[in-house]
Amino acid sequence: MEKDSSKDANSNNTDPEMEAQWRLYEAYNELHGLAQEFETPFDAPAVLMVGHQTDGKSALVEALMGFQFNHVGGGTKTRCPITLHMKYNPDCHSPLCHLLAGSDPSVFQEKSLQEIQAYIEAENMRLEQEPYQFSSKEIIIRIEYKYCPNLTIIDTPGLIAPAPARKNRSLQAQARAVESMVRAKMQHKEFIILCLEDCNDWSNATTRRIVMQIDPELSRTVIVSTKLDTKIPQFARASDVDVFLSPPACTLDGFMLGDSPFFTSVPSGRVGSGHESVYRSNDEFKQAIYLREMEDITALEEKLGRSLSKQERSRIGVSSLRLFLEELLQKRYMDSVPMIIPLLEKEYRSTTRKLIEINQELSTLDVVKLKEKGRAFHDLFLTKLSNLLKGTVIAPPDKFGETLQDERVNGGAFIGSDGLQFPYKLIPNAGMRLYGGAQYHRAMAEFRFVVGGFKCPPITREEIVNACGVEDIHDGTNYSRTACVIAVAKARDTFEPFLHQLGDRLLHILKRLLPISVYLLQKEGEYLSGHEVFLKRVASAFNNFAESTERSCREKCMEDLVSTTRYVTWSLHNKNRAGLRQFLDSFGGSEQSTVVGNSVSANLSQDLPSGSPGNDRQDTKSKLEVKLNHLALGNDSNGSIQTTETRLADLLDSTLWNRRLGPSSERIVYALVQQIFHGIREYFLASAELKFNCFLLMPVVDKLPALLREDLESAFEEDVENVFDITNLQHSLGQRKREAEIELKRIQRLKEKFRQIHEYLNSNQAMLRV
Repeated sequence: MEKDSSKDANSNNTDPEMEAQWRLYEAYNELHGLAQEFETPFDAPAVLMVGHQTDGKSALVEALMGFQFNHVGGGTKTRCPITLHMKYNPDCHSPLCHLLAGSDPSVFQEKSLQEIQAYIEAENMRLEQEPYQFSSKEIIIRIEYKYCPNLTIIDTPGLIAPAPARKNRSLQAQARAVESMVRAKMQHKEFIILCLEDCNDWSNATTRRIVMQIDPELSRTVIVSTKLDTKIPQFARASDVDVFLSPPACTLDGFMLGDSPFFTSVPSGRVGSGHESVYRSNDEFKQAIYLREMEDITALEEKLGRSLSKQERSRIGVSSLRLFLEELLQKRYMDSVPMIIPLLEKEYRSTTRKLIEINQELSTLDVVKLKEKGRAFHDLFLTKLSNLLKGTVIAPPDKFGETLQDERVNGGAFIGSDGLQFPYKLIPNAGMRLYGGAQYHRAMAEFRFVVGGFKCPPITREEIVNACGVEDIHDGTNYSRTACVIAVAKARDTFEPFLHQLGDRLLHILKRLLPISVYLLQKEGEYLSGHEVFLKRVASAFNNFAESTERSCREKCMEDLVSTTRYVTWSLHNKNRAGLRQFLDSFGGSEQSTVVGNSVSANLSQDLPSGSPGNDRQDTKSKLEVKLNHLALGNDSNGSIQTTETRLADLLDSTLWNRRLGPSSERIVYALVQQIFHGIREYFLASAELKFNCFLLMPVVDKLPALLREDLESAFEEDVENVFDITNLQHSLGQRKREAEIELKRIQRLKEKFRQIHEYLNSNQAMLRV
């Protein structure tokens, strides 16, 4: 039967030394529990088990403890960390277990092994049904047993290596969740990482790959090769066994604790009284572990053809690993004692200050003082809002700022009827993370860029013909009316979506001011923590004000858009009459030159003799030039009048009486639509920007303070007790006070324990020097 290493380690110590070691171990156990329960900023040294699924983590933990209790098997059995505070006690012939109570974090409840196992299995099953499936909250168990080492071990969920196929997305999400949890645990510098590898080739780094991302040099990592009994038969040559037992330093890429890996085997089979049980007691299980260790040593020596050296034997078996970890943790305990006392002093002062603040808050729970605090918060909140609009750098941009891409995703993008977005890189400051007034200004600048550059949608001949219709007194056509009908319809359909998009975007920016203001208040210690009902009322009042103000502003802009797209005023839609006339004259001139040219040609053709000889062409050319000069100078008044009448008749015939759409009529309608659309766009852009500045932004500055104060005073008059939820607040503060008092007592008790241990260690060192 194997002699217990913990017992051997302590057998040579005097009673005072053993007692001091036990007191030190108990103090660190309590320190670790305190750190977990109250989230205090210090951690006690502990061994953190890290490995992949089926690497044998839970089985190794049971072997180190000397008895079975956990849920062991294939798949994910451990879904939350399990912290085991193990203590060697030669008087405990059966494991004495205590489970941390959920109701009182300072009390451990005594449980049987069956109850502990049932509790762990129930927690794992509960977590399996939840969406996240894993929890970082530890199950804390204290164990005393004659085979237990003096160790604190944290067993973590097994890492998962899922296949990359799409059908395994659920398992891939679980793998990311487990790895994130394990990595967070490994960040604690006080923890010794026990890295389990189930492989016979050290170049194949499975668990080590993840561990080295946190501990690159393996300076606080112990590597353990599990399931040694299954690997020995795989080696064909003695040289392979040598490399496996003593891998080159370059293979492991670091200077790990212990200088070499440990090798363990845990016999299969469970302890119990059923027919499927292999061992009838934990003593039999302990004996099987020892025999398995001896068999592994024998098999290795047969493969090597020689006896193992003392150094090699010190790395084989669970007992060697347990002794090494116990001595290593004991040394960490001793070395950390001087550093723990200042940390406890600091935490004691912090908890004392917290308790004083709670007592002060309890003393101010009367109506008058609560009203004063509410009014003061109101003023401070408005000050922070004002600073955010005017500009500030106090709030961190990486936490509260938004790039233009983020803003488009969260607040909506400016998208025209064509479904395209303006390239965000062309907007100034698009990549910067902005908030407050700077973000408001950027959103308005993007609105100007997008709307200002939007062209009139294409016009088809069908739309022009459909817009002509029939007048109520005649069946002629009116192409100016046609152009107006098309232009206002196009403008309304184009610009109305932009108006709603602008409102949504600016409302999103304004609503973001609330959480940023709350952060600034918390940072400066001006936040009313605990007054959740009051704070929700302030937040609700602000959001309701922002929504109603944006809605009212958008309605005003809609009135402008409706009026601009219902009745065309030429001086407004086409800038001025001179521009309109010049525009029409450009088309009229081309039409007149065509008509005049046709008339002159007709008249001259009559004057030209048919069949004129070639030598008379020069005379004919001279007559033509004289005729044209007379027409140009207006000397031929009769001809001029006739030409004008002809032009008018042709114009009426081509525009009023003729419903056949000619190229010139189409160009005129198209150009008129463009001019009217351009005029509507310019007016809409200027009007929308002005109105949102005046009726959305400015009310936050000049109307919000009065409205919030009015809402606040109204609430105070109605029922101030419900506004501050005084009853629940008293209960909450009372609970926080009790927790702070418990924490303070535990810290005080730990301070005394560590101070006494520190004095004992110092006295021993002084005696050794003498």
